[in-house]
Amino acid sequence: MSVSMRPLAVVTGASTGIGAELARCCAEEGFDLIVVADEPEIRNAAREIALLGGSVEAVEADLSTLDGVDALYDRIAGRPVDALLANAGRGLGNGFLDQDFEDVMRVVNTNITGTIYLVQRIGRDMRRRGDGRILITGSIAGFIPGAYHAVYNASKAFIDSFSIALRSELKGTGVTVTCLMPGATETAFFTRAGLLDTRIGQSKKDDAGEVAEIGFRAMMNGDSEVVSGWHNKVQSALASITPATILAEQHRKFAEPGSAVTH
Repeated sequence: MSVSMRPLAVVTGASTGIGAELARCCAEEGFDLIVVADEPEIRNAAREIALLGGSVEAVEADLSTLDGVDALYDRIAGRPVDALLANAGRGLGNGFLDQDFEDVMRVVNTNITGTIYLVQRIGRDMRRRGDGRILITGSIAGFIPGAYHAVYNASKAFIDSFSIALRSELKGTGVTVTCLMPGATETAFFTRAGLLDTRIGQSKKDDAGEVAEIGFRAMMNGDSEVVSGWHNKVQSALASITPATILAEQHRKFAEPGSAVTH
């Protein structure tokens, strides 16, 4: 059996949206791919990406669980991972006290637990080899206390901070960590999170392909973090000097159920 000489990228949350576009960026750059999601649609995404060239393997796994991460790691089968694009994420709208706690834990375990466990497993291999790139999808939501999206925003605050800290720990090892911090992006995220009746759900959003391209290039350049889009850069800068209570109130107006403007 021949062994591919192309570099290998692992992309999570790759069935739709930013993850699927990140996988396309990797394929166009000459990577073989393992693409992962917790839904059967990942197979359709893999077939489309394979048209760009190279090997594309689809893995359906629930990365909110340690077993799901282990199953993905086993599928890598010891092949060196040149790039890990940890993009899997989940949102959840409505007030915290009105949410089902199983749904809350799925957000926490997808966005935090599964992400950092996968990064640790693959990151250790990269450090041992002295080579590798890690892109973690955070969010500008991590800068803002997210009333009516409280758990999601808090989870992204964790991921934003974790990414930059890990990068510092890996300085000089040959492994780079980049945090992509998008704003609201045109994906299935808002439907799945139950946010379609909110102002943020109905607002104009960034293009997933453009966001992915920005993140991918930042990863390839070895940058620390990148906020996609000038308006998101402005928003993140303002968030750093605005009191948290004001940020939370502003977010409430956009994320409160039924806040969507109807005409």
